Amino acid sequence: MRNPLSDTIVQIPPSGIRKFFDIVSEMKDAISLGVGEPDFDTPWHIREEGIYSLERGRTFYTSNAGLKELKEEISRYIKRRCNVLYDYTGEVMVTVGGSEAIDIALRAMINPGAGEEVLIPQPSYVSYVPCTILAGGVPVVIELEAKDEFRLTPEKLLEKLTPNTKILILPFPNNPTGAIMEKEDLEAIAKIIIEKDLFVISDEIYSELTYKGNHITIASLPGMKERTVLINGFSKAFAMTGWRLGYACAPELILTQMLKIHQFAIMCAPTTSQYAGVDALRNSDEDVKNMREAYNQRRRYLMHAFREMGLECFEPYGAFYTFPCIKRFGMSSDEFATRLLQEEKVAVVPGTAFGDCGEGYLRISYAYSLEDLKKALERIKRFVDRLDGETAL
Repeated sequence: MRNPLSDTIVQIPPSGIRKFFDIVSEMKDAISLGVGEPDFDTPWHIREEGIYSLERGRTFYTSNAGLKELKEEISRYIKRRCNVLYDYTGEVMVTVGGSEAIDIALRAMINPGAGEEVLIPQPSYVSYVPCTILAGGVPVVIELEAKDEFRLTPEKLLEKLTPNTKILILPFPNNPTGAIMEKEDLEAIAKIIIEKDLFVISDEIYSELTYKGNHITIASLPGMKERTVLINGFSKAFAMTGWRLGYACAPELILTQMLKIHQFAIMCAPTTSQYAGVDALRNSDEDVKNMREAYNQRRRYLMHAFREMGLECFEPYGAFYTFPCIKRFGMSSDEFATRLLQEEKVAVVPGTAFGDCGEGYLRISYAYSLEDLKKALERIKRFVDRLDGETAL
């Protein structure tokens, strides 16, 4: 029998995030600080709207691009939060989470086999490189550094530019580092993008979770709206991970082709989720504010705990992750995470799951209760003290 598999997909390794959670699910009394998912329930009024839509029998397909009411609310929300106006009739589409939007944006913009390069700052979300490869593009990694607070600098961008560069993925606020890009950072990058005639896929799924002023989208800068695919969703801000609801805002020229792929591959996002999404955008400002304040309290607690145990960690101002450095222990991220799980029953994610330049770091999520965080940090401190004792011998 001939080989039924695609060489391209076989050569892509599976996500490095899941390895530890398969083990932790079978381990008694283990604490996981690895999942990138809010610990809050979806606000009741959002769930109620989903239930009401089912009770009313709203279980049919929506239009491919999404419910008109939801697209209108997305347009209003982006104008209110980011001061960018998108025409809901041709510049907004609803997707199955932000992940689908990333995938179809790349497929709509890359010519397979033409050697078109996609710049991917790392450490970053695990999907960017595989989606680029599956779209027929060439991923080019930009290695970000702690000395720059893991921000993308103009120098780092210019180093990797070639005549084949077409797209820059902008993953801020960042998973796994918690890094943000402020207005002056974005302005320096935008200048190069316009000069070099590039396009941007801006993954802003953590835009509501920033702790140093309001989030700024690169699409709001002069000359950038027409070059940017802005991607966002409901998972992180509204604690709606399982509802699988996201969206893309982009120039109609690009969005029309993205919609074509979505049309053939997906049809439409879940109808119940779309009705709930309308309510989320209309009525959740207070819920989001409360969640953000809780995350910020936990963020500050973790930073204090790291300082107490002598773990170096730059201060993250976005998402719900910290990215402490463990280089002083002289072991790999994978080895540290494995021993921590085996010896203290705490699961974290090695930084290398998010790119080779994540070596020497761990992703620790604070999307957990303060009680769980305190227990986990006590165990991590015990482990770190033991390692320091081993080093001293």
